[in-house]
Amino acid sequence: MKNVKNIAIIAALVVAAGVIVFLKQGKKAEPSIAAQAGVEASASQRQALPRLVDLGAGKCIPCKMMKPILDDLMANHADQFTTEFIDVWENQQEGKKYGVKMIPTQIFFDAEGKELFRHEGFMSKEDILNKWRELGVGKAEEAAPGVSRWQPAQLDERAKEQICYMCDGIVNPKTQVLVKSARGDVKMCSPHCYFIMYSCLTEDKTGFEDKVTVADFGTGVAVPLASAVFVVGADAQNGRPVVTSFAERGAAEAAQKVGGGNIVSYNVLKTQELSHRCGFCDRAVYPVDAAEVQVADGVRTWGCCSHCALGVAARTGKDIEVRERDRFTGEPVMVKTLNGSVAVLEPPTAVAWYGQRLKPDGTKGSAGCFHQGFFANPDNLKKWVDAHPLETGEQITIAKALADKMKLTPQQISKACKIGECSPK
Repeated sequence: MKNVKNIAIIAALVVAAGVIVFLKQGKKAEPSIAAQAGVEASASQRQALPRLVDLGAGKCIPCKMMKPILDDLMANHADQFTTEFIDVWENQQEGKKYGVKMIPTQIFFDAEGKELFRHEGFMSKEDILNKWRELGVGKAEEAAPGVSRWQPAQLDERAKEQICYMCDGIVNPKTQVLVKSARGDVKMCSPHCYFIMYSCLTEDKTGFEDKVTVADFGTGVAVPLASAVFVVGADAQNGRPVVTSFAERGAAEAAQKVGGGNIVSYNVLKTQELSHRCGFCDRAVYPVDAAEVQVADGVRTWGCCSHCALGVAARTGKDIEVRERDRFTGEPVMVKTLNGSVAVLEPPTAVAWYGQRLKPDGTKGSAGCFHQGFFANPDNLKKWVDAHPLETGEQITIAKALADKMKLTPQQISKACKIGECSPK
């Protein structure tokens, strides 16, 4: 009996020790109330953000174009909303769960998981951020204020007759072209600017050349346009055509011996000058000056300025690729569109200058194609503006420049850059 009692006492001690160890371990394993609150608060914070879900696939072309945009949103906007990509080819059940009909599809959810908006097809970063702003997510201004100037940095002290009607450059008396009009004489700095103007006229052009004279390059004497002889050379640095006019063939031949080039008649020059046109507004262009535009169906054309180049997407209704140069450094800038939005921008820091002028009533109007441009980054744009004190306007995104063109009606496009229709002077 004594041994039985001893065994019972030992067993009770073992059980008690086990209970104590269990309770101690339980206390170690169980987090404090404060710690539990912290974990719950952290999870709540993570769940409190709105969410963008992009449903696509790794090999679909529009989906591949979305990838750098999604990566950018994940890296730079994670404090405002979460961004998630789901490959519905690899996860077909997810596609059914979200009711996807085509890819890519972007779905915007609020912090509680309620669907706010969905979009089918490619969606640019600019459009995504704008949609979030419409939904009350994100800042009104995501970036620092861009470059803008609404008053020239210095007075334009040039006399009116010294300023080219088309490009606002200085008129050289040896290369000027003069058109007699009902409103007075119209002067241009070169035969090329004359042909740009000629290509923008909507009036009946029969006999128009009879109103036009060009300056003899040697003497400065006015010569009827149709009877002049022209020497067409090329700028040694950039290959841009250089046209000089002469009253007599002998003078043209003498100039040709000194500087080279080809001697042509007015009709030949006219054919050459009008052979290349802007794919948006139909203005005469030199390809060396213009932006290259490749249309999705293989057609190659040009834009007389960077903004008109983007306008080719609006005029044709097709995807385009624009290759332009930074107006300050000459660096390449490339834009690809998809369904009327910017799909690819290289470099991604590139911006546009929207040259504008303040009208007497205080409203703003385009300063014309000669005052627009792309820049590889805002710093290059600022340097260009500083170097051109007469320029006025503002920095805009290339996405906005494209969106502005895509909003135009067919009637507005037909009048773009037409003298007396678009921006009469």
